[in-house]
Amino acid sequence: MRIEQLGDGEPEIAVVGGIHGDEPCGVRAVEHLLEAAPEVKRPVKCIVANEEALAAETRYLDADLNRVFPGDPDSDAHEKRLAAELLTELKGCVSLSMHSTQSYTEPFAVIDENATFAKSVCPSLSLDAVVDASDFIDGRLIRHAEVLEIECGYQGSEQAAENAITLTEEFLTAVGALDGERSPTRELPLYRLTRLVPKEAADDYGVPATNFERVAAGETYASIDGEELVANEPFYPVLMSPYGYENEFGYAAELVGKLGSGRVESEAT
Repeated sequence: MRIEQLGDGEPEIAVVGGIHGDEPCGVRAVEHLLEAAPEVKRPVKCIVANEEALAAETRYLDADLNRVFPGDPDSDAHEKRLAAELLTELKGCVSLSMHSTQSYTEPFAVIDENATFAKSVCPSLSLDAVVDASDFIDGRLIRHAEVLEIECGYQGSEQAAENAITLTEEFLTAVGALDGERSPTRELPLYRLTRLVPKEAADDYGVPATNFERVAAGETYASIDGEELVANEPFYPVLMSPYGYENEFGYAAELVGKLGSGRVESEAT
């Protein structure tokens, strides 16, 4: 794990990239920040987490790092040891953790429902949506630390890297580490994940549904070897893609309201 710092003193803010070795966008943002070396008003810890997986250009070596928190410093598994080390480094910090997907080109946040800090920062960032993943975050970093997790765009794309750089600057401005005016508050749609959408073993998959766009009852949302799968009830697809996950297409969600202007507004689906 690579750890560097901007500014003097004990950091209360951290920026993390490279949780997964096949998601380079956050690493690009951390490297850009270190190269630019802006003068900071509050010290910032800059972390590239899973260097070994990045070098191997694979998601992980022994276990998915974002599924094994709080980790185990005595484990034989690389990522379990790394999880424990990373949590120690993030103690006392509010943090940004950057990821990417195989399902959506625009940035969106993934939060715990109790994440007051994340909810306060999201409306100042260039996001399309906020996703409450509370029922599906066992083993994830956001369960164990004060972290805002952002999916920055399509995995491996230049756009995801550019988004990550912009979001890092916006985040650091929002938390008072960089000079500049905090971006105007946006109203963001807030979704809550309700269930996994399973995927049976097959040779060919399709996902005609568009993430964050409502799928009506009776509408086709996916296909398996040419057989259409039809929704029994309406839902909003999130992280849905043909090949992003081994055993599921992604998640079904409900639209629960809007986040912004210091409040959460309810909204019926």
